[in-house]
Amino acid sequence: MADLFDCSDPEARAAGLDAAAAAIGQGELVLLPTDTVYGVAADAFTPAAVTGLLAAKNRGRTMPVPVLIGEASTLAGLVVNLPPTAQELAQAFWPGGLTLVLEHAPSLAWDLGDAEGTVAIRLPDDDLARDLLRRTGPLAVSSANRSGRPAATTAAEALDQLGTHAAVVLDGGPRQGSAASTIVDCTGAVPRVLRIGAIGVDRLRDVVREITD
Repeated sequence: MADLFDCSDPEARAAGLDAAAAAIGQGELVLLPTDTVYGVAADAFTPAAVTGLLAAKNRGRTMPVPVLIGEASTLAGLVVNLPPTAQELAQAFWPGGLTLVLEHAPSLAWDLGDAEGTVAIRLPDDDLARDLLRRTGPLAVSSANRSGRPAATTAAEALDQLGTHAAVVLDGGPRQGSAASTIVDCTGAVPRVLRIGAIGVDRLRDVVREITD
């Protein structure tokens, strides 16, 4: 069973971040809060760890795992090119509930599933998650639940569903009333909304008028 750290306590938070970073470095899984729901995280550059994440969720490769980053500046190093529309959306809504789908740099040694050369990237609006991401670098993160079950909104729910598969749980308190992120595909000439979530289409069009849904 995973080690649980109550991150409302500063000492436990520091210890938890140390333990989580060490676990990620060893190819293990970590359960952590994001600004939407609790997630299960693996090192994005360790294919075996990502495979373990998919297996823990009982999820196939046809649904590639998104990547979370700790700083917006990290984005440019992960993609082939960064269209102006993607930059504008990131500047307007990051950190927050917007996931951008872009062509990933072919030199990157990762395997996130059957993504066909693309990667879904987000900068979460959660201090605890970003503190870990700054230590580890990009993480493959999916919702902390078994496939077909509701996403975990508390550390206890995440632990109940995936605790036997993870090494560390960071308890950042409940995630209440949080919608999933909005996903926008920026790989084509015109950005396209793949999933409407935390950010509505009208707000997106305030930034990029030509976006389609």
